[in-house]
Amino acid sequence: MSPASVTYRIISIGALSVHEHWPTSQTPRTPHATTTLVSSGDRHILVDPGLPPQVISARLTERSGLQPSDITDVFLTNFRPAHRGGLEAFESAEWWVFENERERIGRSLLARFEQEEDNAVRRLLDAEIALLKRCMAAPDKLAPQVDLFPLPGFTPGTCGLLLAHSTSTTVIAGDAVATSEHLERGQVLKGAFDIEGAQESLVEVLEIADYVVPGHDNVILNPARRRT
Repeated sequence: MSPASVTYRIISIGALSVHEHWPTSQTPRTPHATTTLVSSGDRHILVDPGLPPQVISARLTERSGLQPSDITDVFLTNFRPAHRGGLEAFESAEWWVFENERERIGRSLLARFEQEEDNAVRRLLDAEIALLKRCMAAPDKLAPQVDLFPLPGFTPGTCGLLLAHSTSTTVIAGDAVATSEHLERGQVLKGAFDIEGAQESLVEVLEIADYVVPGHDNVILNPARRRT
């Protein structure tokens, strides 16, 4: 944790449904993203509230002393369900997502809705579209020393946050860096929308970050910094 004016705290460590670098006999789990609280000035930004509303609300209080009503902003590194399971707990906050993600996912959802004939599926898609509409296109700077850091590849508009401390940088990377094992191996998460783009984004994280908050793991020191 940096003593600079922007600080961050891990609220909940995420998990993959099946970890690619663990034994193959795993039982699939419900995936959820790592949730991070970023505080800068009078802004409390919650990144990727992946757990259900009641659970993430309790974790927030346990880990920070804050209540859901204290959160001013929620930022989603991508729009996948594992990154937004607890959104409803933060109705008083502004909800943000990178503009490219919002537009590309929006077009895809609308196309699926128009082509779908099953009414039950159409209702689900309609709810997804309404949720995406509630999420606004994020500005380049969310708060002092908190900048958007586009990392496309896993999804069309995956986007992290770059935290500028006085002597170091932290990148909240979302699924651009899935876990510590993925970072150590220089590998991207399977199922990426654009494998080549995802690989380029991972390299970009390694070039700029001193500390990395992965999409489904605890904060780690950039392996390249350990060797210098």
